[in-house]
Parts: sequence; structure tokens; C-alpha cells
Amino acid sequence: MTPALDLLKKARAEHRVHSYEHDPKSASYGLEAAEKLGLDPVQVFKTLLASSEKGELLVAVVPVGGTLDLKALAQAARVKKCEMADPAAAQRATGYLVGGISPLGQKKRLRTFIDQSAQQFETIHVSAGRRGLEVELAVAVLAEHTQGTFAEIGRG
Repeated sequence: MTPALDLLKKARAEHRVHSYEHDPKSASYGLEAAEKLGLDPVQVFKTLLASSEKGELLVAVVPVGGTLDLKALAQAARVKKCEMADPAAAQRATGYLVGGISPLGQKKRLRTFIDQSAQQFETIHVSAGRRGLEVELAVAVLAEHTQGTFAEIGRG
């Protein structure tokens, strides 16, 4: 179990866990998950951390096939500018290793932004907190348990 799955179980939130054999040589953790689980990459989302000019860490949940638009994230978060967070800082704040960071069950509650494209799906897949482990859940469940805000933050 991971903190993300513990949170969902405790909340009795409907979800399904999917696991696969993670390849340490994989270039993209999210695309690897989509490929190995036979999922459409537009329905698989990665969790990225960015840092504002004031050092605030922000969580961005975007489709694995695209990229995070840092300007759009800054606008959504009402900060001047964002850059990708230092991986060590991301790991310390979330309690998860890079490549397995889940938007759920993080050590610190960070402001979370979910790409609005997620709203077109009944369910999406996000990391369950470990490389090789994904959780499928309703978008509303993700937003509720992360206190996430929907915004146009993904590109491509």
C-alpha cells in the first residue's frame, strides 16, 4: 500500500489499482504506464511539481503525452512565474520518489492544478505512489481529495 491508496481506501472512494513491471530504463514513466497497461495516453496523467518565484511548490496533473505549460500554471496559481521544481524538493514535500509521485496522499498539502482536459473522461489514471502502480479513479474523486482546481495547464 501507498499513502495515495491508503487515503482512497480510508475515504471509501471508488478506485481501481493497476500494476505493471516498471522498466528502469524507460524514458517516460507515464507513457510506459499507458503502454504497458494498454491505456490511451490521453487518459493517463502525470504528476509534476513546479516552484513559484516565491518558492511555493505547486502540483500539476497533466496528460502524459503532453507537457506542462508553466506560464499557464503561473496564471492559474496567480503567481508571477513558475519553473520545474528541484526533484529533491519534490520528493521531500510529497514523500514519493520522482516517477512515482502521486497527486494523492502527499506529506504536505500543496496547491494542486488538474488540466481541464481530464474533465472529458469518466475516469483517469494517475500514479498510485510507486513506479509501476497506477490508480484509476473518477476525475471528481481526484479533485475532491487533492482540493484540485481545473485549469488549462497542459500543452500538446
